[in-house]
Amino acid sequence: MAETVLPGVIDRHVHLGLVDAARLADSPVVEVHDLGWSPGQALAWRRTPPAGLIVKTAGPFHTAPGGYPSGRPWAPRDAVRAVASPAEARAAVGNAIEHAYDAVKVTLHTGMPLLADDVLAALVEGAHAARLTVVAHVEGDGQAARAIAAGVDVLAHAPWTEPVPDDVLRRGRHMTWISTLAIHRPADQAVAVDNIRRFREAGGTVVYGTDMGNGPTPVGVNPGEIHALEAAGFTGDDLLRAVLGPLDDRRPGRGLVSPLPHPASAAELVAWLAAARRTPEESL
Repeated sequence: MAETVLPGVIDRHVHLGLVDAARLADSPVVEVHDLGWSPGQALAWRRTPPAGLIVKTAGPFHTAPGGYPSGRPWAPRDAVRAVASPAEARAAVGNAIEHAYDAVKVTLHTGMPLLADDVLAALVEGAHAARLTVVAHVEGDGQAARAIAAGVDVLAHAPWTEPVPDDVLRRGRHMTWISTLAIHRPADQAVAVDNIRRFREAGGTVVYGTDMGNGPTPVGVNPGEIHALEAAGFTGDDLLRAVLGPLDDRRPGRGLVSPLPHPASAAELVAWLAAARRTPEESL
């Protein structure tokens, strides 16, 4: 049987500071997006990517004073940047530009202090003026709608705490959502899956991400996430593109080769990745 070649896995939501990144060496995961960590460490990953990875970073979490994830035992103090005014928001974006982060991460998490509307707007407007993507952690009633109204580009998690109304989904169809379905309990995952189905029907884009480092998540490919995406309606090449990105991606160091045929289902993709090895070939 002829070998098949595809791009490697892109995990668009990880926290490298919470995992042993060396375990990703030679894994099918070839690119990771770190969505919130200490600036010094984030910059070090950019200078010297671990495990042969392509690493994109968002630097610290931007939140209201005392907002999420302030005080969480897993979050280093300097991984959280408090932003209390539009002026501080502009300064924070300036810092992101100076350090060449790939995105600006903001948090909107009920039960803790929330960014004011004018501060959120200043963060988004400043980031967009610098052509930076804004990624938001949204948790709690109404926060997805706030992110959409503010022009946020990416949700770090498919919303799981509430069914997002259809009219809100339509207003947010410019967005990309990162799945992170497998981290949830079944009832919360069911809410997220339903939101994803309706969001895609509205024209939105959903991509694979695992929140690697959040509890006992696998370091590497997360089969549960791939199966959850299938449950949310992803099949065939739509599933492959969600997990792997563009199937004609020809960047060096991106390829995987497997002895198995082109996968068409979640089970086949999991098996294909388990049998795959990285290839240095540029042409996929």
